[in-house]
Amino acid sequence: MTPTWVQLAYLACAVCFILALKGLSGPKTARNGNLLGAVAAVVAVTIPFFYLELDHVALILAAILVGTVGGVVGARKVQMTQMPQMVALFNGVGGGAAALVALLELGEIVGHGEDVGWFVLLATAFTIAVGSVSFAGSIVTFAKLQDLMTSAPVVFKGLPIVFGIGLLATILLTGITIGEPVLWAGVVLALVGLVVGVLLVLPVGGADVPIVISLLNAFTGLTVAAGGYVLDNTLLLVAGTLVGASGTFLTLLMANAMGRSVANILFGALKGGSTLGGGEASDRPVKSAGPNDVAITLGYADRVIIVPGYGLAVAQAQHALRELVDVLGERGIQVDYAIHPVAGRMPGHMNVLLAEAQVPYEQLKEMAEINGDFKDADVVLVVGANDVVNPAAKTTPGAPIYGMPILNVDEAKQVIFMKRSMRPGFAGIENELLFDEKTTLLFGDAKDTMSKLLNAVKAL
Repeated sequence: MTPTWVQLAYLACAVCFILALKGLSGPKTARNGNLLGAVAAVVAVTIPFFYLELDHVALILAAILVGTVGGVVGARKVQMTQMPQMVALFNGVGGGAAALVALLELGEIVGHGEDVGWFVLLATAFTIAVGSVSFAGSIVTFAKLQDLMTSAPVVFKGLPIVFGIGLLATILLTGITIGEPVLWAGVVLALVGLVVGVLLVLPVGGADVPIVISLLNAFTGLTVAAGGYVLDNTLLLVAGTLVGASGTFLTLLMANAMGRSVANILFGALKGGSTLGGGEASDRPVKSAGPNDVAITLGYADRVIIVPGYGLAVAQAQHALRELVDVLGERGIQVDYAIHPVAGRMPGHMNVLLAEAQVPYEQLKEMAEINGDFKDADVVLVVGANDVVNPAAKTTPGAPIYGMPILNVDEAKQVIFMKRSMRPGFAGIENELLFDEKTTLLFGDAKDTMSKLLNAVKAL
């Protein structure tokens, strides 16, 4: 029986996990929430060493050391633009670990002939299958975001049939595991789960990948929760449920922000409806200007709205942008940042990026809050964004992003578009706003161009 002090310690850790999740809901409390969750996790991992007679302690400690070093080094070295890839990898490792633990437990059940209930066997099979799906799917999302493979959907003839066979095989193997548990069924179930995970993510492309990462994160949480039931560990059950529930809500919120269903995001490419990615640079004529001309436009405006995007993150231009906004503010110009829910490559990407540059949170306006203000804006400065301001989402049925709520930049009096080139955004389609007569393009690397623009504004 688990000692009372251990149960109380686990209860405290569970409460800390809940408080940590609450803290992560706001930028002002996110750092403390993250720290609280990390401390609780360390305590939870340490406790078994004090009340259980563990075998292979040296191997366990070595594994913890390797994981700790890998996690710390990876987290410190990863760039903000690569954060989604790291999240995908960490998520995949979690799902894979849960599946392996469940396989080991199944081996113990089979090897010792233990008489366990059908629900425990169901939870074991679920953990193996869904954990494998999460692991394989997360690796594919990592490869797509890291440009190790094409970001466009990968579809082949018969994919739905193969996927359906994989799901049927999963159900059959789960039934075998529940009826008469055998280790080979668990191993095959894991292999089938890996195939299903790959097939689930291959048809997803472009801007849809972060949403799938969130979905796979929910999958991992559910496997950890099921693993907690298998291991009779209430803390794992609580932690996994928190991750599964929050990941599910986040997935639905992101899908709503894209104006599409989760099913369409996952399988839309099978009928040509996915956000495709790719696309060639346009050679249509546009109106462009240099930093000095743009500085005059900004310097004599009364109301300016900034729309940050992934290009800002890639160029690491957020510090120069904040300084530019500060200079404009000192001249009495009202400046706000318009944040689209799926700007960047993960939820909250722009918020974190700008917080890193010490941008006051009060200046960050969510889409629903600021969309009605664009018509009153003298100038909108778009920095590295594209699809989230593309009017095709409202005007072009059949476009990959049609129906996605966007920032109403097209309603502003003047638009300054900072772009490296005329290549389209992740959706792979042209942005007609670029060719609007009120739009001026400022070409170049965002960090270099922003610095020149800042100097030009200061010189006014």
